[in-house]
Order: sequence, then C-alpha cells, then structure tokens
Amino acid sequence: MSDRIRVGIVGYGNLGRGAEQAIALTQDLRLAAVFTRRDPAGVACVDPGVPVIALDEAAQWRDRIDVMLLCGGSRQDLPEQGPRMASMFTTVDSFDTHARIPGYFAAMDQAARAAGTLAMISIGWDPGLFSVNRLLAESILPRGSTHTFWGKGLSQGHSDALRRVPGVRAGVQYTIPSAEAMRRVRAGERPELSTREKHTRECHVVLAEGADPEAVRQAIVTMPDYFADYDTTVHFITAEALARDHAAMPHGGFVIRSGETGDGTGQLLEFSLRLDSNPAFTASVLVAYARAAHRMRRQGAVGACTAFDVAPALLSPRDPAQLRRDLL
Repeated sequence: MSDRIRVGIVGYGNLGRGAEQAIALTQDLRLAAVFTRRDPAGVACVDPGVPVIALDEAAQWRDRIDVMLLCGGSRQDLPEQGPRMASMFTTVDSFDTHARIPGYFAAMDQAARAAGTLAMISIGWDPGLFSVNRLLAESILPRGSTHTFWGKGLSQGHSDALRRVPGVRAGVQYTIPSAEAMRRVRAGERPELSTREKHTRECHVVLAEGADPEAVRQAIVTMPDYFADYDTTVHFITAEALARDHAAMPHGGFVIRSGETGDGTGQLLEFSLRLDSNPAFTASVLVAYARAAHRMRRQGAVGACTAFDVAPALLSPRDPAQLRRDLL
C-alpha cells in the first residue's frame, strides 16, 4: 500500500531485527530499507526483499523514509548517529543511559530543529513505558515514594557497554533486583534505598585472546553510569558456555509507588513487565512510537521529544472513535 508509513532501520543487530519483525505485524507501516555500517552484502534480513543500504548512503533516501528507527547502542552509536540522522529524518531511538539523557536530548533537539525534523528519544520500556508510569504514579499520589526495580534480566545497553571493554570478546550482563528491597517497598515502608541496595549486576564474559582477566574486571566494575554504583560480579566463561546458557534475552521489572491520598489512606500503584525477549519487546515499542512520530511531524512538531510528550492515542492504528468504543 502506497499510503503506509515508510520506515527505515539503522543498525541490524537484535534490536534492528526485532523492529523488522514488529513492522511486519502492522497494517499501516512498511519497512523501506535497512541501513548498516557493515558490508550490505553480508546482512541478511528476515525478509530477503528488504533493501540493505550502506549507512553512508542514507542521505539519498530522505524522500523515501518517513521515520528512521535508530537501533544502535547508547554508549557509542547513538551519540554520533542520532544527531546525524535527525539532521535528515524524523527519528525514534531507544537511548537508555539515564544519566546522559539531558545532554543527548539537547544534541538531538538542536539537530532536529535546524533540519525541521522530529527526534523522539529514549523510547522503549525503560526509559519509555516505565518513565510514563513513574510520571503517572507521582502525579496521582504526590505524597509518596517511587521505586523502580529491573530484572532479573539481560540488559541490552549494559551488555553492549560490556562488550566494548578492551579485552572482552563477548559477554552479557544481568540485572538482579533485591528481593528484600522489593518486599519493603510493597509493604508500604517507603525506604530510602541507595542504588547499590536495590540491584546487583552479574556479567558473564568471554575474554579475548591474551587479555588480562583482572584488568578486564576492573574496567567493568569501575565503569561510570553502568557498573560503578553497583555490586558487580564478573564471571569469565567460554564461548561455548555463553552460547549454551545465555542466548535468551529475558528481562522485565517493576515501577512501584507507595503513597497516601488526602484522607491519609495508604495506596500502592504497581506496573510490571515480564519479557521473554528484551530486544523484541523494545523493538515493538519503537515501532508503535514510529507511528506517533509520523503523525506528530505531520501536525508540525519539530525538535526532540520523549514518551512524556506523546498522547497515547497516537500510538494506535485505530481511529479515535474505535478507541472510545472498544478501549475506553
């Protein structure tokens, strides 16, 4: 259908492949092309009919892409690729380094405003869906405290950061919530919990040939924004063990706000996710927000925005009358 929203994907790892599969489930979006830094001839999409294009040629597709999904990593890919792509396309990305979101937002906002595009950043489940739920909970229960717990699950962003450490050939990282901390929050205690008290991190690493295990361990556990604030355990394993025991990518988590209403009554609001595949779910969120980004751009929106700025109805392929009839 010629009136479908034309979507491009930058990066074809787990997230990019998940985005292709999510787009295939829609009726109003179509995948126009995949863009890669690798040799396009070596990239095999699920649908062999999808064009695979060298990333350096993306500018030639300005008139053939409505929304570009940026599926690179947050540590190194998106800070460079994001502003460059936003200078040419309306974009949606899943930048997930929480501490660096303000700076990334500013860079994307500058690039998008100069180009007259829309850059929707930090879209996924956290940041993204969990962010919206934190906002809702805090707004509804202004007297209270909010805690977010992640896992147990495999973190894509942290695993990507882990694999970029010199001496790491391959690896994954699991985030594990503290059962005791969750029990206290659900009991309505509203505890003051440090980052270290809420989660631990487990890394399973395959060393590169000749790498010094202790040097690699220290580089991981002292990495700011990722591991330095947590009790982090590094396990060195074989490539065979990694493939056998860590191929799945489950994740999930909880947003819990414990508070009270004006009459002093205790209230607890909780939102949770349990995911068999982190990248497949994150990609599905990106695709839904691609629909919203296209609609917002057609309404004249420019610059950077986040999930906070998106009306829920814009995510749905259904028209407002159908939503009122079936979901309200």
